[in-house]
Amino acid sequence: MSDNSSFVLRGGIAFSESINNIVTYYRGYLVCVDGICQGAFSELPEKYKDLPLYDYGERLIIPGMTDLHVHAPQYTFRGIGMDCELLEWLNTYTFPEEAKYQDIVYARKAYSFFTYDLMRCFTTRAVVFGTLHHEATLELMNQLEETGLITYVGKVNMDRNGGEHLQEADAKASLEATVKWLDTIKGKFQNTMPILTPRFIPSCSDELMKGLGQLSKEKGLRIQSHLSENLSEVAWVKELVPQSSCYANAYELFDTMGTPECPTIMAHCVHSDEMEMDILKKHGAFIAHCADSNMNLTSGIAPIKKFIDAGVNIGLGTDVAAGSSMNMLKTMLITLQASKMYYRLVDQSVKPLTFEEVFYLATAGGGKYFGQVGTFKPGYDFDAVVIDDSKMFTMRDMSIRERIERMCYNDADAIIKDKYVKGKKMFSSMVV
Repeated sequence: MSDNSSFVLRGGIAFSESINNIVTYYRGYLVCVDGICQGAFSELPEKYKDLPLYDYGERLIIPGMTDLHVHAPQYTFRGIGMDCELLEWLNTYTFPEEAKYQDIVYARKAYSFFTYDLMRCFTTRAVVFGTLHHEATLELMNQLEETGLITYVGKVNMDRNGGEHLQEADAKASLEATVKWLDTIKGKFQNTMPILTPRFIPSCSDELMKGLGQLSKEKGLRIQSHLSENLSEVAWVKELVPQSSCYANAYELFDTMGTPECPTIMAHCVHSDEMEMDILKKHGAFIAHCADSNMNLTSGIAPIKKFIDAGVNIGLGTDVAAGSSMNMLKTMLITLQASKMYYRLVDQSVKPLTFEEVFYLATAGGGKYFGQVGTFKPGYDFDAVVIDDSKMFTMRDMSIRERIERMCYNDADAIIKDKYVKGKKMFSSMVV
């Protein structure tokens, strides 16, 4: 890993200026000073000419991508059990697998596979679910810290409906275990931050949810959970919290929907209506849109264009293992395809997402959760991925914009050459 965080990259540059506009430079210059982007240029400004220059030739340079929702312990069974719907899938595959992380030897090896893959994909920032196990969650955080990625990691809270082997004794025990975890990691990590993680309301008693809401306030900690993913789940929450006006309001009642200054991430929101959109927007929450997962588990198609038009914060999530891959290019592709099917089959007044919009969601949209992240505007953290697409043979003379669209639709031949996080090179392939 390089310690030199001031340099210039040259190549085919592409980044989102806004949700509807991708800026490109053919053989442009991208300047990083002390880990912060100074901008992209067609000609290198004189004041940067003494910086080290790394010329990537015809290769593409795009912002690093943010995965707003991924389950690390589920990595080992991605792509399995896809004939189930959500609740059956959790009970049949997920909960039995996560119970195995009580064994730290198992957890260490399994998480090594997860972190190895994450380091070698398009993701530079991620928000990650662990399990309810203290030691295994520490192991996950240690491994992620070593990658150089910047992440939030959650020790999961579950005091009901987890089965015999994946359930904490009660709310008090769950909260005490969470405080112990937070005390253990205090001041330990530079790039790996804690996030409170009630799995979802069916897994957490009212007392536990209220306690997590209070803990979030006391310690200024963010929260991640799931919202309106599956119709059976939505109906179950209504039974569990009958005083709520909707699923999102149930989180509000427990004071776990966050604030714009301390935003909550809610994964999915497939069946969120205007009432839930208003709640999400009021609290400054982020939706982690997981199109691959939503179709694999027959959950539905989230109305993402409506969320964008309503001004709700949105990014993309791979949601491994209900999502089958941590490749954010695949996530972008399925997001595009799902929005087209929503338009054609659900509501023809809602136009499909454009490639510009989905590229933005994968980079700047999700990156916003981490601050000034996900684009090459001046003042943003320098997260970048250098890609060799030379094996995508063509007879066309393509623009940079066309090449990144083609890369999204044909990701198998897109090879990551180098990856930078906040100006530090944290991965380099042997591509020549």
